[in-house]
Amino acid sequence: MRNILLFLILATTASAGEVSGQRAAELENLVKQDCGACHGMTRKGGLGPDIRAKTLKGRDADGLAQIIRDGIPDTAMPPWGPLLADEDINWIAEYLLEESEE
Repeated sequence: MRNILLFLILATTASAGEVSGQRAAELENLVKQDCGACHGMTRKGGLGPDIRAKTLKGRDADGLAQIIRDGIPDTAMPPWGPLLADEDINWIAEYLLEESEE
């Protein structure tokens, strides 16, 4: 199932500009499923740290995007840059910083 999701992500990645509403929904699902696999389904932490907006408060979107893009060496955080366009990564960083509590 994960391979299918990654294929769909690669097949629908925007080539330039902002992400569409449909793409935003796909990326939101990616955050919930793939990020949730390590950071917990509620993003309160697990193998990876808590990545809820209140915990990330004070971080800037560019720094967060760099972590998403490049991963963190010697940890379980993979680099998503080879799989996602910069627009997608930037959207995810903003989403994590602005997401309201559930």
